[in-house]
Amino acid sequence: MNLTLDGKGALYDQIARALKLEILEGRIAAGSKLPSTRVLATALGVSRKSVLQSYDLLCAEELAIARAGSGTRVAKAVPMRKASSEIGSKPQSQYAARIDSLPPVSLGAGHLRGLKYNLLYGEPLVDSALFHSWRRKLSAAALRAGPSYPRAGGYLPLRRAIADYLGRRRGVICDASEILIVGGTQQALTIVERTLLDPGDRVVVEDPHYQLAVHSLLAHGAQLVSVRTDEQGLVVRELPKGKTRLVFVAPSHQFPSGVAMTLARRLDLLRWAAQGESWIVEDDYDSEFHAGEGSLPAMRSLDLADRVIYVGSFSKTLFPSLRLGYIVCPRSLRDHFFKAKMLDDLGSPALEQAALATFIQSGQYERHLRKTVTEIAARRHAIVEALQRLAENHIELGPHRSGMHFVVWFRRLGFDRLDAFIERAKSVGLGLHPVHPYYRHMPARPGLLLGYAGLSPAQLKTAADLFARCCEGM
Repeated sequence: MNLTLDGKGALYDQIARALKLEILEGRIAAGSKLPSTRVLATALGVSRKSVLQSYDLLCAEELAIARAGSGTRVAKAVPMRKASSEIGSKPQSQYAARIDSLPPVSLGAGHLRGLKYNLLYGEPLVDSALFHSWRRKLSAAALRAGPSYPRAGGYLPLRRAIADYLGRRRGVICDASEILIVGGTQQALTIVERTLLDPGDRVVVEDPHYQLAVHSLLAHGAQLVSVRTDEQGLVVRELPKGKTRLVFVAPSHQFPSGVAMTLARRLDLLRWAAQGESWIVEDDYDSEFHAGEGSLPAMRSLDLADRVIYVGSFSKTLFPSLRLGYIVCPRSLRDHFFKAKMLDDLGSPALEQAALATFIQSGQYERHLRKTVTEIAARRHAIVEALQRLAENHIELGPHRSGMHFVVWFRRLGFDRLDAFIERAKSVGLGLHPVHPYYRHMPARPGLLLGYAGLSPAQLKTAADLFARCCEGM
């Protein structure tokens, strides 16, 4: 018998794994006798004890049977492994098939990571002092949260703190009982999909759109209808007639265009949803980072028909690895959302919830926000001012008064030269990312999605200089 040991772990484990592979692949027939422990030990050059232990392990897993006086035999009812050509040849569900059909995600753009001046959306503003404070709060939170399972709906002090914050900062008046703690916007959308959508149900998304939301909806089997946005936000008059189950929008800061939906459009959308008994998912992902006079209140604050499912997250205001967010649930959907959350993961991690509750209740969260908003504004000002000199001849800047990104549109560059331009930028250490992958219908001209939160003002000025150099001779 020729066995190949993989060198991983204890010797008896290696022998047992090698024998198991031979049995499952059918090279050792069901019911046949295994070599004596002495013979196999000699053949492998190992101790007899190691072989004995490996046989005991196979017997414990019911792959072999040992009988006194007749040795050890392979069990007669051993499930045979399918040929490798058959494995994975067909998805196990329609959901898996839909996932396989999804296009690549350009968010993150891994091939451009590592560049010194990477204008990548989603790179957070890192505050080392925040992490030190967070570590201390986690230690203290362990005593309050305890070792038991968390509540599926979320840690009650955190839900109270969020309700208070939303009432003061976003105009959303709600009770703690209406707030469901989730693992960020993606899980919030998953819960909405499981509760409200059947495959084939019609869902409206903005064009351009947030890729991960669109992919989640497609994977769930939704029939997507893209409705364009203009300088006032979603064009409500172009919404489809007939039954539409859901509309996914980011009215405070549309992604990626940066447009804020006007009050008139918000009211039109709310009327449309109420008349058609449709639901609105309001993704309020970065409304805190607004310059000047402040952003409009959340659309949920205008909702008299209780049709808005308000979703918020701490990924941008604190750090993405926290993986905590929340849903403000319409009353008629609350119990279904809470049950769907329970069935998904039993509840979000209690320690992080308890630490976040203290962070908000102590006022430290809002102090951190004020500091972060000031720093983000300084970074925004640095890159916008540096790019303004290119605006007349080469580019046009999209809305840039809020958030951590904006779009620039080329005035003369065509799509046929865009890849070469991005490669030229890469050669000088500048990471640039096209915006057209976020469109269901190709825009009239090429543009770039510029994220600036991850670079200092000085670095952003250098990045803008490199951008200007790439534009020379364009």
